[in-house]
Amino acid sequence: MDVNGLKARFFEVFVGEKEEAVKLFFSPGRINLIGEHIDYNGGFVFPAAITFGTYAVVTPRTDGKVALYSGNFEADGIIEFELTDLARKGDESWSVYVKGVIDVFVKAGYEVTKGFNAYIEGTIPNGAGLSSSASLEVLVGLILEDLNGLSVSGIDKAKLGQKAENEYVGVNCGIMDQFAIAMGKLDKAIKLNTDTLAYEYADCDLKDYQVLIMNTNKQRELADSKYNERRGECDAALELLQSKAEIAYLCDLNVAEFEAISAVLVEANLFKRAKHAVTENERVKLAIAALASGDLVAFGQLLNQSHISLRDDYEVTGLELDTIVELAWAQEGTLGARMTGAGFGGCAIALVHKDKLDEVREAIALGYQEKIGYEAEFYVASIGDGAHKL
Repeated sequence: MDVNGLKARFFEVFVGEKEEAVKLFFSPGRINLIGEHIDYNGGFVFPAAITFGTYAVVTPRTDGKVALYSGNFEADGIIEFELTDLARKGDESWSVYVKGVIDVFVKAGYEVTKGFNAYIEGTIPNGAGLSSSASLEVLVGLILEDLNGLSVSGIDKAKLGQKAENEYVGVNCGIMDQFAIAMGKLDKAIKLNTDTLAYEYADCDLKDYQVLIMNTNKQRELADSKYNERRGECDAALELLQSKAEIAYLCDLNVAEFEAISAVLVEANLFKRAKHAVTENERVKLAIAALASGDLVAFGQLLNQSHISLRDDYEVTGLELDTIVELAWAQEGTLGARMTGAGFGGCAIALVHKDKLDEVREAIALGYQEKIGYEAEFYVASIGDGAHKL
């Protein structure tokens, strides 16, 4: 993204602002290499920040107002609200994430008194499942910290972003997306225990392979999807399993322990949802070990197994994601592929040899167009730093 171009667009929208007052911020999107739909089940996840993300050009105001403009949603024009009136209105669009973060900061005791003008533009495809909402939430936390002279750790910015999404927006997401975005590091993935938030960075050495992001172009809104329904099913399964074992989360069980007590899950859906959580948690640990030892073939096979579990046991894939992943599996040069994100559309990732990248991309694009009737989009992911001031 051309920073000078961003600033020029800011001055077109906010006429008369002073050049010397301008501040620039960036917050990435994320991919999750493996560990899907277990960040709210106490499991391990393995995400990384990517170089696609959300940019903000900001100037402070003195009147307690916030004025927002998005280069991605220009038809919405300038959206304004007062810092003293953060109640959610019924017809809000993307600005709900901004208001939500400000609201949770204030309720957490942070003194947020500085309004601001912000031109916001993202390079994350909307609805693609690369966490554009979490990227925006962490971005707003960074802006509030800077303008108001606050000291907020990366982990706290992640927690407050998650709280905004849970309590203000109404999507019952886990902590993974905001954590990866706030805490990401160049060329590192994060092994994160979503129960304790203990984490460690792992070198993401993919040797001659690259991560191909495959966007199905089937958009889904998390709040309108079956995301909350799946979380409810996990909670119901957990409650039944707690009658047999002292556990706080589904992922407190290993595979053998789950199999020993799973008969209590009489309802097929509850059994399948819990089985996915337990086996996916195991796959994350195996995948991290495979990557550390340089065994990319084993790593790729675990990606495949993850997708099959998300398709058959968690049932969050659908025709578009299954089609694009199966096409990737069929290509020479692909070690593994799986959906990433919440599912129900959005993106998948494939681990593809760099010499075969163009060939694989073309074959998947052709097959997807033929079967689905519209085009997919493709990006090669680079793993980058977490949210920061530019």
